[in-house]
Amino acid sequence: MKAIITVVGSDQKGIIARVSAILAANNINIADISQTILSGNFVMMMMVDLEDSSISIDELRTKMDELSSEMNVNISIMNEKVFTAMHRI
Repeated sequence: MKAIITVVGSDQKGIIARVSAILAANNINIADISQTILSGNFVMMMMVDLEDSSISIDELRTKMDELSSEMNVNISIMNEKVFTAMHRI
């Protein structure tokens, strides 16, 4: 299973490092990543592969929610199939 993780918030040091650390600690591979700064706001989108993950997507959401609160950014996780269906034209 693949999922899309988005991170949006004020730019600050360590956002990519801390998100990636959670993924690595739970055996989740980053398949693709894109990030930019828009008017001082950090915006990142990742596609991650959960096939070998040691946790469920719900457990990952909980961990990312905790990080989101700590860093004061918005982190969302969506199954790739749901994301693709929502953004189909």
